[in-house]
Amino acid sequence: MKGEKMKDYIKFIRGKVGHECIFLNFSAACIRNSKGEILLQNRGDNRGWGFPGGALEIGESYDEAVVREVREETGIEINVKRLIGIYSKYMDKYSNGDEAQTILAFFECDIKNEGNGLYDRDETKELKFFEINKTPKMFNKQHQDMMNDLKKGLAYTSYR
Repeated sequence: MKGEKMKDYIKFIRGKVGHECIFLNFSAACIRNSKGEILLQNRGDNRGWGFPGGALEIGESYDEAVVREVREETGIEINVKRLIGIYSKYMDKYSNGDEAQTILAFFECDIKNEGNGLYDRDETKELKFFEINKTPKMFNKQHQDMMNDLKKGLAYTSYR
């Protein structure tokens, strides 16, 4: 597999280590509409609201992963503008017993094409743009910290 992409990496590695704590790498997107509202995803795993994104596959960069994951979860094609931040000291325990320290690269992205509304309905129950001060509670501390940083203006030097 050296040098090529590997799909289903998490399933592959879990087959070797079981539920033991591992590092998992994720990318997520902050996507704003023309009103400056932020796109959030109500996750299909019933964990709640978060930024669209997901796990890197072997052979993928963080920015390649966020483009792929946003397309899969929202149907939207994006351009990655810049890195907002890295969120790395977070532990997560999943309903199946898996444990991981999650490392997430958070990107500011523009909408290139709004797509045709086709996306993975198993991963996404609902998509909605929210005003920054009227967002729901995020599904985990990592995403909540990302949202809090956006609200405090810590992640941006300017807005367009």
